[in-house]
Amino acid sequence: MILGVGVDLCSISRMSRFSRDDHFVSRVFSSEEIDYAFSKHCPARHLASSFAAREAFSKASGLPLAKVAFKGVSVSRSESGPVLNLKALDEGLLAQISSSRFHLSLSHEGDYAVAFVVMEGDFRHD
Repeated sequence: MILGVGVDLCSISRMSRFSRDDHFVSRVFSSEEIDYAFSKHCPARHLASSFAAREAFSKASGLPLAKVAFKGVSVSRSESGPVLNLKALDEGLLAQISSSRFHLSLSHEGDYAVAFVVMEGDFRHD
């Protein structure tokens, strides 16, 4: 059952300006995300899509962005596509979504990166 959906759009040119600040990059992104982005021709494109993924995740899960944006959630790249990595998420927050599965789609065109997240799980009555 779909429990939540989230979508977010991030400006690549804005991320390009932010990505010049090493403190910002290291505070927000995982080392895996940084290595991946800076191995590409346009690092800001990949950082923007990773950041959009955090916001889309927050919207889909209902968890506060402030709790997930700074390394709580990251994006891993696999052969089958991008995957949300929740390993660094606070245990209390992780417990709230423990039985859920997340599906992530990323894209970029022109000056924008977009992320779409679907939260899937079993419906529970509290």
